[in-house]
Amino acid sequence: MTENVWTRWPSREALGHAGISQARRVLAWAVRLLVLGVLLWSAFHDSRVHGWVTVVGVGGVLLAAGLAWAFFRMTLVHRLWPSLVPLLLLLGLAAGAQAMDFRSQAIVLWCGCAIAALERLPSAAALPSAALGLGAFAVVNADPWLTTAATAGGMALAGYTLRLDAEARGSAQRLLAQERAARAAEAESAALAERARIAREIHDVLAHSLSAQLVHLEAARLLIERGADREQILERVVAARGMARDGLDETRQALSALRGEITPLEDFLTELVRKADGAEVTVGGDRRPLSAEASQAVRRVAQEALTNVRKHAPGATVSLRLEYGPSEVTLTVRDSGGSPGEFAEAGGGYGLLGMRERAELLGGSLDAGPEEEGFVVTLKVPV
Repeated sequence: MTENVWTRWPSREALGHAGISQARRVLAWAVRLLVLGVLLWSAFHDSRVHGWVTVVGVGGVLLAAGLAWAFFRMTLVHRLWPSLVPLLLLLGLAAGAQAMDFRSQAIVLWCGCAIAALERLPSAAALPSAALGLGAFAVVNADPWLTTAATAGGMALAGYTLRLDAEARGSAQRLLAQERAARAAEAESAALAERARIAREIHDVLAHSLSAQLVHLEAARLLIERGADREQILERVVAARGMARDGLDETRQALSALRGEITPLEDFLTELVRKADGAEVTVGGDRRPLSAEASQAVRRVAQEALTNVRKHAPGATVSLRLEYGPSEVTLTVRDSGGSPGEFAEAGGGYGLLGMRERAELLGGSLDAGPEEEGFVVTLKVPV
């Protein structure tokens, strides 16, 4: 619902001092002090001003200053009646000054009240207040009526111009605050996204490495329970140690990737299948550099798929196919199938859920399921 233009206050940013340059503030105070000095000199240099008249005059100046301060404070917090009271008192004080023959001071108060009302009050209150001040000025002014009308119109225009200037400054302050808030939110969002990426990367590395170690350690435990010979048990323990060493290497690679130091994807897959018995990798399409996120997704899915083959179909042959398409890169991991290993239920791993989540975060997809002779995992990531 749109706010009524007649009851709308100038914004607090417009009424405050924020956004006003130091030079402009100094100039404004210099003008105020100059006007005050001229008024005091014109009021008290006359020999007829003495005794109680002087006391009343000084008291009137101090009262006017206090009322002006109250008016400015109340308009800043958008309180209508507490703003109108000091304004009306200032207009009355001007009438008193006129009655005591302080004509110049009365005119300045009337005109100043009119300009301040137009600048700082809602239009419904500013227009009557300004009309009252400028009307009083017109009544006491001795100039021709045309000159008086032009002067009153000029002061009304000055008040309205000051209002527009203040509103423009207030709008600029609000836009600047919004821009700063947006930048802060963007920086915070980027930091959170980066933290999530780092956490996901570390989790993937640990999930793959620890799952592979758990596979061999569980096999060693089963062999011990069944009374297998020492060589079989030692083989599994050595394999677990190898997995731990590989896990350390992968952790170093992950840290290097986070620093932007990443090995080519094809080299990584070649090294990965070299360590897995019965696995091969082929690459098709026009090779191109991938983003760090897309490259890491392919790496982690390949690792997890090979780990699942070792757990659920030991001894199966595995083929990895990396295909570069016009708008996406596709990784297909297909195994020949086989009987589940005796420790297929060991360990939780990262699993299909984690791989699918990683793909979807990049706007891609992951499909996994059995086929005639085995199991196939297909990852598609846009590039």
